[in-house]
Amino acid sequence: MAKKKVTKASKRRLLCFGVISIFVMVYFFISLSYYAYNIYSLQNEQENLEQQLITLQKNEQDLKIEIEKLKDPDYLARYARENYSYSKDGELVIKLNKTVEKAKQAQEKFDFNFYLFCGGGVILFFIILYVIRKKK
Repeated sequence: MAKKKVTKASKRRLLCFGVISIFVMVYFFISLSYYAYNIYSLQNEQENLEQQLITLQKNEQDLKIEIEKLKDPDYLARYARENYSYSKDGELVIKLNKTVEKAKQAQEKFDFNFYLFCGGGVILFFIILYVIRKKK
């Protein structure tokens, strides 16, 4: 079987297209990583805004109930005494410090960003390593 003779021009052309194709693949992976990161960020922002919306709607309902209660003169007088140290004639106001502890909800979220960029870096490293070994 006879071997085909590879000319210098075909080697240069192959090298040129190889380098261009590697740059295109690297650009593709970087773009893909960037858009995946943006999607992940926007999903997190959407979840946070939905939680804020739920909280604000609940606050709105509570405030509407509070407005209705404040229309009652007896409730209004009691509210003023409790919150603003308002007193009747001959009454003493004694303030006590109350500490209100709120329950903290700690949610550990998978840090997608870190793994995405590390994975992209590893893939890029192996592509470069493969190209270098192919040249040898």
